[in-house]
Amino acid sequence: MRGKIQPGPAARRTLALGGLALASLAWVGQPAEVSGRVTMIDKEDQSGDDVGQAVLWLSGPPSQPRAPVQAEIGTSKKEFSPHVLVVPVGSTVSFPNHDPFNHNVFSLSEETPFDLGLYGRDEVRSVRFERPGLVRVYCNVHAQMSALVVVRDTPWYGQPASDGSFTLGPVPPGSYTLHAWHERAPELTRPLEVTADGVEQLAVELDARGFQFKPHLNKHGQPYPQQGRRY
Repeated sequence: MRGKIQPGPAARRTLALGGLALASLAWVGQPAEVSGRVTMIDKEDQSGDDVGQAVLWLSGPPSQPRAPVQAEIGTSKKEFSPHVLVVPVGSTVSFPNHDPFNHNVFSLSEETPFDLGLYGRDEVRSVRFERPGLVRVYCNVHAQMSALVVVRDTPWYGQPASDGSFTLGPVPPGSYTLHAWHERAPELTRPLEVTADGVEQLAVELDARGFQFKPHLNKHGQPYPQQGRRY
């Protein structure tokens, strides 16, 4: 009967180190969650009631962005819906027209400038967003219409619920920067250490007290006419 072959000292050390390395990799890759609540201070120190329109994301260690998606911002009753859309880089967003009149969806944002031209009810036109950043979207026919496409190149992003609660994850343990943004408040950033247990009850406060509305320009870079608008 043959005896079992036992590894020598050098081989045992190699196996032990390999086991430690695998254990370390497994720990580093352990998913965790970052959760908390966003609040927003509005005029006269009141609480903002549109905190659900905020966007949060983490930046830090090199990572693959989420896979591109097909998303939609519809036009109805002279409004874009949703008003704020967050998508991974490379995604395509369609702009269907549900109104019984023409729209001309466009953006002058340097990340993704585009002009979809005039198109009518039940027509759909689309844009692919190849660069991360904030893209402000308007209608050249109706000055009151606006939407925002937030394009992210990180897998860790999301929007809070209407009560401000949010969860980002799964997030590998490591050192990150937390970003919180709202169209009426300056972007907030803070360093964030994520452990294997994650981060809970994170308080994020945005300050919209200094917000002042400024009318945007049309696709030609000119003010919208006050008379004779086509509705």
